[in-house]
Amino acid sequence: MRVRVPATSANLGPAFDCAGLALTCHDVLEFAVLPSGLEVSVSGVGAGELPADESHLVVRAFRAASAGLGWTPPGLRVVAENGIPQGRGMGSSAAAVVAGVLGAWALCPDVEAIDLDAVLRLTTELEGHPDNVAACLLGGATLSWMTPDGARADRLEVDATVTPVVLVPGDTLSTHVARGLLPDVVPHGDAAHAAGRAALLVHALTREPGLLLEATEDRLHQRQRAAAMPESLALLDALRGQGLPAVVSGAGPSLLVLAQGSSGAGGDPSTADHLRTIGELAPPSWTVLPLEVDVHGARVLDENPQVSSR
Repeated sequence: MRVRVPATSANLGPAFDCAGLALTCHDVLEFAVLPSGLEVSVSGVGAGELPADESHLVVRAFRAASAGLGWTPPGLRVVAENGIPQGRGMGSSAAAVVAGVLGAWALCPDVEAIDLDAVLRLTTELEGHPDNVAACLLGGATLSWMTPDGARADRLEVDATVTPVVLVPGDTLSTHVARGLLPDVVPHGDAAHAAGRAALLVHALTREPGLLLEATEDRLHQRQRAAAMPESLALLDALRGQGLPAVVSGAGPSLLVLAQGSSGAGGDPSTADHLRTIGELAPPSWTVLPLEVDVHGARVLDENPQVSSR
């Protein structure tokens, strides 16, 4: 059986660690039970670089889910076709974790239906926070939060005129390093600003995309990480200076622009105009990826057991 998992962008500006967006850039992984042993092969992004043993993140997630289900396959084959850039704030590790956990649930002979709530809880435990895994699992835009019983999430329908564009630099940045730059305490005014903008973000994403520039203003984490990605922050300022709702994608160093697509009628900028501006501002070494919102989320493509409703 195969699992397809989307890239994601977390935070979306002010909604730190609680909002995410699924994007139409994917990893596809094939899982098979073998009589014995472990076989791992990787093509596409990370080929020749990622481990091919038990330390592979997909394998580790598969093993954790299998243990939770009380099932141990005699052997395992994982074939990964990776399309998600790694180490650039596009949720590659979340995608790997979601793929591994879903693979175990889908192959386990004792499972009749995949419990998305249980998958979300486990993937959050493995990833450390729910924002990316929730968007990867459910698709669209998601809001996620922690409870005494674990992670929970809900899905938002993004306005159809919102066009996500990701700008990907050549350099990578460790999430661990990026998080290490954040202060332990923030001023009350900055916290209040984040709460207001995060609330506005929900309205802007779903009903009033014209408010996205204001809704994506952040004081909690982007400037604090400038030392680790100065080129990203300079480009962020340039994009926002042109009226484009740009944010650091996850921990960076990629950027996400939530452009509002239009035909350009009435003098309003069109999607093509936005892409032209983005292309002119992006350094030559950066890759500009015009994408769409992935409304489906993670999917088991073959031998699909019934997925339980949430």
